[in-house]
Amino acid sequence: MDFISILSIFVMACFVGYYVVWSVTPALHTPLMAVTNAISSVIIVGALVAAAASGNPIAKWLGLLGVVFASVNIFGGFAVTARMLAMYKKKEKQ
Repeated sequence: MDFISILSIFVMACFVGYYVVWSVTPALHTPLMAVTNAISSVIIVGALVAAAASGNPIAKWLGLLGVVFASVNIFGGFAVTARMLAMYKKKEKQ
């Protein structure tokens, strides 16, 4: 694919992502965050494949960087999601 095609796909994905994210109701925010955290695991797999397939040391370091950033996103996102879900639990009477 040429650069213009790739750029136009990227721009359209940005517009679609923007309108999808801002039209989500607050009640659906927590479940969607959990799903997007799970999707970040695909980024880790892609970074591992890209780093392993390349013989270039810079690509391997960039793959490691991608794995680190995606891992921080996943673990931090699940921590925030768990905390948000804990707010909806009924409190036990003592």
